[in-house]
Amino acid sequence: MRLLAPIAIAAMAIVVLFVIATSIGGSDDSGGGGGGGSQGAAATTQTEEKFYVVEPGDSLTTISSKTGVPVERLTQLNPDLDPQALISGQQVKLR
Repeated sequence: MRLLAPIAIAAMAIVVLFVIATSIGGSDDSGGGGGGGSQGAAATTQTEEKFYVVEPGDSLTTISSKTGVPVERLTQLNPDLDPQALISGQQVKLR
């Protein structure tokens, strides 16, 4: 029994680190992927738009790659935006 508690704690720590790593690293992978074919056509004209509507699975990195607006600029334009809690349908300022 004494051995199970440290193993359980270690396993939980690994799970937490994995979740954090995939939420940060997963953004880069999905930016180059082929998800959202209809959005890909709009990406060329998206920078002319004032807002981007968040889709399920979007992150600031994917929004940046779809619109061509750097992540730093997105965070400057949207200071109240929580990058870890984007909501589908939410509007993100692009300019």
